[in-house]
Amino acid sequence: MTVLKSQRVDQILVLTLNLPAKRNPITDPALIDALENALIAADRDLGVRAIVITGEGSGFSSGGDLDQMVVGKGLRDALPAETRRNYRNGIQRLPMVFDALEVPVIAAVNGPAIGAGCDLACMCDIRIAADTARFAESFVRVGLIPGDGGAWLLPRVVGFAKASELALTGEMIDAAQALACGLVTDVVPAAALMDAALKKARLIAANPPHAVRMTKRLLRHAQSISLAATLEMAASMQAVIHETRDHDEALAAMKEKRPGSYAGR
Repeated sequence: MTVLKSQRVDQILVLTLNLPAKRNPITDPALIDALENALIAADRDLGVRAIVITGEGSGFSSGGDLDQMVVGKGLRDALPAETRRNYRNGIQRLPMVFDALEVPVIAAVNGPAIGAGCDLACMCDIRIAADTARFAESFVRVGLIPGDGGAWLLPRVVGFAKASELALTGEMIDAAQALACGLVTDVVPAAALMDAALKKARLIAANPPHAVRMTKRLLRHAQSISLAATLEMAASMQAVIHETRDHDEALAAMKEKRPGSYAGR
């Protein structure tokens, strides 16, 4: 059984975490490898205009596999230095690869997103939740800290105070609460989740791909650099994007009141 299902829907890549018996633990080494490889390959392919990530079965991702937290079973080693290496060479590869991506990623959260599963959703650019979804930054409940980037990711999504509340209490929130605090942008009936995610992905995919990818990169960098540095980066990107054929096509399409046709050139 493949741990990650991949399906191409026109210009959209749908990736499905496929360990439903354990509710898709993202610390599974084979799943980490498969997801990292799929994301890197998609980012290199300009024909992929957007990615949707979801989970097989009733859960999005249960986060860490508790069995791996026993000494010698995966993450945890008898030597703390080796445990550190296990994190850096394992789960921590994912936030780094997500941060490097230029292709936009939508999380279609179909069920519980717990601990590292919540953080996986936060690694994505946009989150759409089924009404059956639940979220918890629950590391503290098992005597741990967010070890996969959650302390960096969650405050940037919901703000410092709400991130502190979620991380320090380990409290689970439902889809409506996630919408209210900005953790997700939409909540839809479970049966309509993938249609909603694909609709959003198609809106992204309809735009010139270089402009989309540069916009995402600019938004990512702007979170951690000054306004002056952001403007300088924007000016450099704009100088490049003005010379693309897709820019000329976008101008023509707007003047002619028709959809644009973009080739990524």
